Amino acid sequence: MPPTYLISRPDAIGDVVLTLPLAGWLKHQQPGCRIVFLGRAYTAAVIAACEHVDVFVDADALRAQPFAEQVVQIQALQLDAWLHILPDRTLATLAWRVGVPVRVGTSRRWFHWLTCNRLVALTRRNSMLHEAELNLRLLAGLEISDLPTLAEIPAFYGLTRLLPLSAAVRTLLPPVKSGKWRVVVHPKSRGSAREWPLAHWAILAQALHEAGHQVLLTGSAAEGEELTDFRRANAPYLTDLTGRLTLPELLTVIADADALVAASTGPLHLAAALDRRAIGLFPPLRPIHPGRWRPLGPHAVALITSQRTECRDCVHQPRACHCLSEISPAQVLAALDLPLPVGSSGSA
Repeated sequence: MPPTYLISRPDAIGDVVLTLPLAGWLKHQQPGCRIVFLGRAYTAAVIAACEHVDVFVDADALRAQPFAEQVVQIQALQLDAWLHILPDRTLATLAWRVGVPVRVGTSRRWFHWLTCNRLVALTRRNSMLHEAELNLRLLAGLEISDLPTLAEIPAFYGLTRLLPLSAAVRTLLPPVKSGKWRVVVHPKSRGSAREWPLAHWAILAQALHEAGHQVLLTGSAAEGEELTDFRRANAPYLTDLTGRLTLPELLTVIADADALVAASTGPLHLAAALDRRAIGLFPPLRPIHPGRWRPLGPHAVALITSQRTECRDCVHQPRACHCLSEISPAQVLAALDLPLPVGSSGSA
């Protein structure tokens, strides 16, 4: 009987996206195996869109149950192995108490020495590897040493189960002119990344609009509130979708667009995984630098200021990170491979 593997990553959207290739590689290596993905409730739509995942387990709902009921729920899955991609002491204890035959975790967590029976020597913070590569390295606990290269990883995302654009969402999207692009801009990051100045976003939006392209502004309702002044000031250049899309709808809108620009956020990684032109804005600061977190995809680009190779003077002031401000709108337009309109300035 094919084995059943549980991949545990109760984390943010971007982290989940960069874990999905692990599921794809397992299916590639062991056709017929069953993949269970344990993740946060708000990432469920992303996981459900992955063709490699057979079962989703809501980590938030699981934790809310009495421990005895958690054990019963996990036992019913008949797992052969549990891979702790995100170390979590409570979940590691649960896997141990259930008696999952193979329990894989990094040797860098002391509680894994008590709860896991396959330890992988792996450190993330100081590694030169990409996050997706680090996730795949944990397959050593299953005695899988044949791994895809960084360039091969995007072929294993498997985000194919997308919903069609609903009529309600289509009414929000004006027709795109022939030969022009639909570009998603996602200025906020829910505090997970250094953010590009809003003045730069305004210049970019105006330049794209004047060149005849459609600019879609996305973000949660809370982010839309933060962007109130920006949205009002730039309303002529934007199709404002903030707070108006569910996560499944955002997935489909990104897939239907030509490009997306964002900092190191979930939507950036979704765009790369969906084979869109994904332009990521990064500081030269470990461990959040592009070497670790750049979007992976055939048309993904990570931009970093060319004026410095590292950033130390703004480590403790992320809201005033000049490393991000040194990336100009003109650089973003160049990465999009779109010309500046005549008479417009893309510098800042």
